[in-house]
Amino acid sequence: MNEDDVRSRAFAMPLTNPAFPPGPYRFVDREYLIITYRTDPEKLRALVPEPLKIEQPVVKYEFIRMPNSTGFGDYTETGQVIPVSFEGQRGGYTHCMFLNDEGPIVGGRELWGFPKKLGNPCLRTEVDTLVGTLDYGPIRVSTATMGYKHRAADSAAVLASLQEPGFLLKIIPRVDGTPHICELVEYHLEDINLKGCWTGPGALSLMPHALAPVAELPVLEVLSATHLIADLTLGLGKVVHDYLSP
Repeated sequence: MNEDDVRSRAFAMPLTNPAFPPGPYRFVDREYLIITYRTDPEKLRALVPEPLKIEQPVVKYEFIRMPNSTGFGDYTETGQVIPVSFEGQRGGYTHCMFLNDEGPIVGGRELWGFPKKLGNPCLRTEVDTLVGTLDYGPIRVSTATMGYKHRAADSAAVLASLQEPGFLLKIIPRVDGTPHICELVEYHLEDINLKGCWTGPGALSLMPHALAPVAELPVLEVLSATHLIADLTLGLGKVVHDYLSP
């Protein structure tokens, strides 16, 4: 294999058998359970990197079921997204994510900088309740519940929320362990087809765990619960801030 072959094929690792295919990545019937809650503002400020700004001490705890995703297959993920602003633009900073599929773990981290780790999340309907759970190893870390499709949500507001930019902190080290890439990345969801959205009573329980510390942003008050189903494309990102530039 000559150098030109390496350069032409080097979009992901391993070179000869990449862990994920090239994009774009389309998701069909992507299902969300989102519990929005109020948390401790000081703990929130300690976790959100500048130049992002926090407007309110609010967190969105999300469970996402993805039964049909291009290149990644069928999997589930969960994590915390913090509403922020960047240069006057409102969006969401992804603080942590846990999922059960190698391809999107590797692709999400290498391409965009999604903070993904291996876990065992689940989103399912139990009789009249939508239930989301996260187990890290044998330990239950989070449980979210919502009354199933109690009433229609404001579809315009839900769509506007999906169209807001997402922000990520992408970190790739050099071989000596020092940072080689340390960037704030912006990305967007594209070609969104919102198929349905609902709201209703919701609850969220977070348990302390050393390696899945979702409880470091405690639940002080549940503000809303949203259930939605949509088709969408996960767009590639752009660098909006380089922490290593002089």
